[in-house]
Amino acid sequence: MRGVRVISRKGSSVLDTKVIPPEVGWYLAGFADGEGSFNVSFRPRNDYRLPWKVSLCFNISQRDPVILAQFKRHLACGTMRQRRDGVWYYEVNTLAALLENVIPFFEHFGFLSAKKKRDFAKFRQLARLMREERHLTREGAEEILSIRRDMNDGGKRRYTDEAIRKRFENPQRPYARSAAAE
Repeated sequence: MRGVRVISRKGSSVLDTKVIPPEVGWYLAGFADGEGSFNVSFRPRNDYRLPWKVSLCFNISQRDPVILAQFKRHLACGTMRQRRDGVWYYEVNTLAALLENVIPFFEHFGFLSAKKKRDFAKFRQLARLMREERHLTREGAEEILSIRRDMNDGGKRRYTDEAIRKRFENPQRPYARSAAAE
């Protein structure tokens, strides 16, 4: 079986999707179409300039780790872990790996379902916004909230848009540096 090559581009490495056997790539894309998830989350932080850390994640969970190991192998990134109940997770949550491996993989192999195509397009838009560091401003956070609104059919969220906005108004973060001071 051929190994996964990575193409170097100005200090970063981009997954070379041409070396992934087509039958494997299409299988994994189809599996992710049904079982994968593209997510954006806000986590409260007291040590950031802004009151929230914004994170992106691609993940899949299954009881059998075999297919998840194939994702890890062919995407050449991410981690696998097992919960106490025996369910395995494959996840990629570093921005560089999402931009250089996950997004190129799914741009090449794609999805069939309209819903996953929509969620992936929004996820890709969010990743590019974060690459430009726009998530580090309140305006960027508002843009992220707007983009994520329809992702995963609204999904369940730990923090509502209103709770996120409210923390910007009253952050209560004694150790954070003021954005105005920079």
